[in-house]
Amino acid sequence: MDHLTIAVLVKYVPDTQFDQTIDAEELTVNREESVMSELDEYAVEAALQITEKHQGEHKVVAFAMGPASASKGLRRALQLGADEGVLLSDEALAGSDAAATARALAAGVKHWQKTNAATFDMVLTGMASTDGETSLVPAQLAELLELPLLTNVASLELSEQEVSARRDLDDISQELHAPVPFIASVTDQINTPRYPNFKAIMAAKKKPIITFTLDDLDLDPSTIGRAGSWVLVEDAKERAERTAGEIITDDGDAGVQLADFLASRNLI
Repeated sequence: MDHLTIAVLVKYVPDTQFDQTIDAEELTVNREESVMSELDEYAVEAALQITEKHQGEHKVVAFAMGPASASKGLRRALQLGADEGVLLSDEALAGSDAAATARALAAGVKHWQKTNAATFDMVLTGMASTDGETSLVPAQLAELLELPLLTNVASLELSEQEVSARRDLDDISQELHAPVPFIASVTDQINTPRYPNFKAIMAAKKKPIITFTLDDLDLDPSTIGRAGSWVLVEDAKERAERTAGEIITDDGDAGVQLADFLASRNLI
């Protein structure tokens, strides 16, 4: 294939290297220290490897949804090798669950295709995000875009009209086939993401990131954000710090002590 156009969905998530706090008013995790989801790097790398196998003019476009700061996650995708970034950013999108997010992303993909008079040959995603880990968006997006879906892909081979993939389960491997275009979520077994060198980091600063707002997406506000979400968060609390365990010394009554300990916590 001499001309491939690939969309890669990435997510800007809280950096697990830092302590996470919850906004008590919004019931959301504070995202001041955030990065592109590590699992999405495998999707970006898969897109790059596909373009490198097929000679011609290709384009990899990274999509993300979030506040203006989420452009930092897109910049990481550009450092890895993506050609262009698209940020879906609007106050109306705040609080979106997986279903509302999929609606916005589907609209973003369609708007990009319309404005660029092009069609994506594939849409790639990570197997999950490292914050919510619901793995729901790829399936919902496939439904909205009316495209075949391949999930948890561990290898991917592309021909002119078809994609062949392998999905590894607990005790078996499955061979999957689908026509082009398609959507695929890839696992962390599909490749080893490259590490951007200084030249790639500097080049990424010159690559474009465009922003789509609600007006661009042509979406009914009632279908996105909190208003369009099927899942609503009613309460959120920070995880309690783990306390030291209780050591039971066996002086002949360890069994009794253990039973009393479990009973005091309603475990037996």
